[in-house]
Amino acid sequence: MTGFFIFIIAVGWFFSFLLDTSIILIIAVALSVLMSFGSYWYSDKLVLRMCRAKPIEKRDNPELFRLVENLCITAGLPLPKIFIIQESQPNAFATGRDAEHAVVAVTAGLLEKLERAELEGVIAHELSHIGNKDMLLQTVIVVLVGVVAMLSNMFLRITFWGGGRRDSQGSSGAILLVLGILAAILAPIAASLIRLSISRKREFLADASGALLTRYPEGLARALEKISADSNPMRTANNSTAHLFISNPFKGEQRKSWFTKLFMTHPPMEERIANLRGMKIK
Repeated sequence: MTGFFIFIIAVGWFFSFLLDTSIILIIAVALSVLMSFGSYWYSDKLVLRMCRAKPIEKRDNPELFRLVENLCITAGLPLPKIFIIQESQPNAFATGRDAEHAVVAVTAGLLEKLERAELEGVIAHELSHIGNKDMLLQTVIVVLVGVVAMLSNMFLRITFWGGGRRDSQGSSGAILLVLGILAAILAPIAASLIRLSISRKREFLADASGALLTRYPEGLARALEKISADSNPMRTANNSTAHLFISNPFKGEQRKSWFTKLFMTHPPMEERIANLRGMKIK
């Protein structure tokens, strides 16, 4: 995160220097924070609606509630709301702005296809996202990526209409202008890569935290194997919600080259399973 802040400050300073004004940085930050404020408070409701998730009560699935309650007691977390998504693909995610307003959503396929120890591992993984404050972290990251994108967009628009430093003459001015345009194009891509990298690291952390919570890493490892092997599509998932799920809901899109790994929302399943099976819990 520190590196991300330094990256944004560097981009903002460079654009402000080329445009000979600091107002662009101030406006971009203010607009991004205001736009993200609403998503922080209401993004969970929006995501649940997009996934067509429905809330359930304890009487609807007492076994699932008891499992979540026991894990929450162990983790020291309040009981989250529980939602069901009517999809046959086994998958799950957690959302909400904090532990007191958290939601755990699981698909019907997850409940049907996993054994109890495997389901416990998946729920522990999602509760770890809540305990590790990953929802808040993701919100902050989205704000920062938005700041970079907005800075780049404003720089390109102002440059196109003839703005910028008037005292830069000759070849040095042209070089600076080209560097500025390149930075405006590449900076949003770099920011997105940083966001995806942080997201993948949080998945590894949630795997480890979930395994420590259940003290049975094999349960989550077996669950991930079943989830990755399932070929059913996830009709309600889309690119904006895919990173929330415990496994990428778009099957068949994981590749092993270093370049495609850069753009993956989740770490490779083989690495996650190997890490879990390499854990030593006494």
